[in-house]
Amino acid sequence: MNGAVLKARLTARLTPIEDWRADGAAVRSDLDLNPGVSFGERELRPAAVLVPLIDRMEGVSALLTRRADTLTKHSGQIAFPGGRLDPGETAVEAALREAREEIALDASTVEVLGLGDPYETGTGFLVTPVVGWLSAPPVVAPSEAEVAEIFETPWDFLMDAANHRRDFLDMPSGDRRWFWAMPWEDRYIWGATAGIIRSLCARLAEGDSEGAAA
Repeated sequence: MNGAVLKARLTARLTPIEDWRADGAAVRSDLDLNPGVSFGERELRPAAVLVPLIDRMEGVSALLTRRADTLTKHSGQIAFPGGRLDPGETAVEAALREAREEIALDASTVEVLGLGDPYETGTGFLVTPVVGWLSAPPVVAPSEAEVAEIFETPWDFLMDAANHRRDFLDMPSGDRRWFWAMPWEDRYIWGATAGIIRSLCARLAEGDSEGAAA
């Protein structure tokens, strides 16, 4: 799918930014592949991630990061730039701020197309994916305290359900937890990041004759 077609499709199928609500409910979660398992009643902390899509000559790519190995939580994991909302922030404002802090991405180069489905993480965050369009490759630099690596993955690869794998972890309790994973080259994209990608894949497939990703 070329850049112009993808951009138009995303704009049509994502949630408009003006429809965002701080008290929205999760549509997807880390437990999507675990029927009968629940996080229970809890108060979720609002967060947002930026899903930066770069329109390159060779095709659209998604910009991702590998978190620094020195972080106390989720070290070394693949993620989109993002984090919790500051008081009074919208999801879009938080996503752009976090992208600036983590990878020095200039917000003026990002055209926000819309929002993905709110996603509940096992760590108690309600994450709003903010999809941003970059018409040219950005100038970025990792924050040494937070990011070990910045890289791109072809969007067509991420949107191909054949590349979405069901993997599992055996918990200390003895329970088995299933999750989505999308290994690409030597990177292991999994967990909430893979779940958000899977959700965007379903959004793009809505209304198609072949059906949507579940």
